[in-house]
Amino acid sequence: MQPIHILALIAIYFGVLVLISYLTGKEDSNAAFFKAEGKSPWYIVAFGMVGASLSGVTFISVPGWVGDAQFSYMQVVMGYFVGYIIIAYVLLPIYYSLNVTSIYQYLEQRFGMVSYRTGAFFFFISRVLGASFRLFLVATVLQYFVFESWGVPFFVTVILSILLIWIYTAKGGIKTIVWTDTLQTLFMLGSVIIAVYYISNELNWHWADLLKAEELSAYTKTFYFDSILDKNYFWKSFISGMFITICMTGLDQDMMQKNLTCKSLNDARKNVLSYGMVFIPVNLAFLFLGALLFIYAEQQGIAIPVLDGKTKTDLLFPEIALNAGLPVGLSVIFILGLIAAAYSSADSALTSLTTSFCVDFLAIEKREALKQKSLRKKVHVLISVILILVIIAFKYVLDSNVIDNLLKVASYTYGPLLGLFSFGIFTKFKIKDKWVWLVALLSVAITYGLGSLPASFFGGYQFNYELLIVNGALTFLGLILLRRKHN
Repeated sequence: MQPIHILALIAIYFGVLVLISYLTGKEDSNAAFFKAEGKSPWYIVAFGMVGASLSGVTFISVPGWVGDAQFSYMQVVMGYFVGYIIIAYVLLPIYYSLNVTSIYQYLEQRFGMVSYRTGAFFFFISRVLGASFRLFLVATVLQYFVFESWGVPFFVTVILSILLIWIYTAKGGIKTIVWTDTLQTLFMLGSVIIAVYYISNELNWHWADLLKAEELSAYTKTFYFDSILDKNYFWKSFISGMFITICMTGLDQDMMQKNLTCKSLNDARKNVLSYGMVFIPVNLAFLFLGALLFIYAEQQGIAIPVLDGKTKTDLLFPEIALNAGLPVGLSVIFILGLIAAAYSSADSALTSLTTSFCVDFLAIEKREALKQKSLRKKVHVLISVILILVIIAFKYVLDSNVIDNLLKVASYTYGPLLGLFSFGIFTKFKIKDKWVWLVALLSVAITYGLGSLPASFFGGYQFNYELLIVNGALTFLGLILLRRKHN
């Protein structure tokens, strides 16, 4: 597929998003931008959140991860579902009862202003890095397969990507995103199903042949019960997945902001549970696609792409879809799925970061009504610039699979949020609020130190994503030390 054809598809797709933005962004108020006026149908939110939860990382990086980790990622995904149940029955009732715009306002009411700002700060760092990981992956694909041959620098690719997102989120905010996410989820899920069909046909396999193929068995080991020392050990992965979902969805303004646009707590609960159930078969489909990609690449002698001297399994899917001589339909489907995956996560991140900065740090609701909209628009531009700078920096520091990096970083940045919310929900203690920021920073530093030590230091035990739990526990213990003797 020629680069000009790829650009044409992007232009058409972007035109559709701008049209949706125009139709949903006529009410250019902060109430619509931040909470969609609380009128979103739960089933629309639920379907759109499937795409937002998956993102470009799942679309490209999960299939590429199969070569190293086989189907072990499903152990984490199973834990995700338990996490969604906890969100539905523990966290959502709190947010709806307090009628918050930012979920970190709970921390202000429970502990005080420093705790509130500390929680918002760690969300801000988490979401900037998370959104940048996702956009970096998509920008890398566009650079490698489109702009590199035209001599366009990587930083220009990044700027264009963010600019497109900024244009269609500038007015409607979360109200627009609820609807664009629905379209993006449809394209993403359709893409993976059709891609599996195309590649299975190229291998001359029907569905029954696929499930029985000996070649497939080399990639489908799912459960690891051999040794707790193994970083892929089942219970480590399962419990880590549960806490990853609690933190990266339930304690994340980006994901919860969409839930808070539902008409009621009951609708929001149905939303979370329904897309949590869908998450399991969808991720399984991505893993089957990854296995097919590696099998096809081996049979056809297709090398895993190398970029900047580094082997990039993340680029295997686009390499086969665009350059392996397969029917053009697969290329079209891949590009549409990629764009959908990119925008479904990045647009909501840009909006939620704008919301958090305006509400949590600038107290926009307390400012003059005439100045609120202008301030929000300036912050929207500022966040866009920050994302551009971080994504460009990633080009020079990342050297492994993007989803692995994403989950590792989440272990450090979401830990203090886990500790703060857990302490607030499960204890009745008051704390010395002014020192909360120090406890949070120390817990991150200690966790990072533990994660950096060699496995031999722990008798061969390898830390993986359970560092998130360790981080949260350290924050929790630190808050116990800060509790007041008299409430």
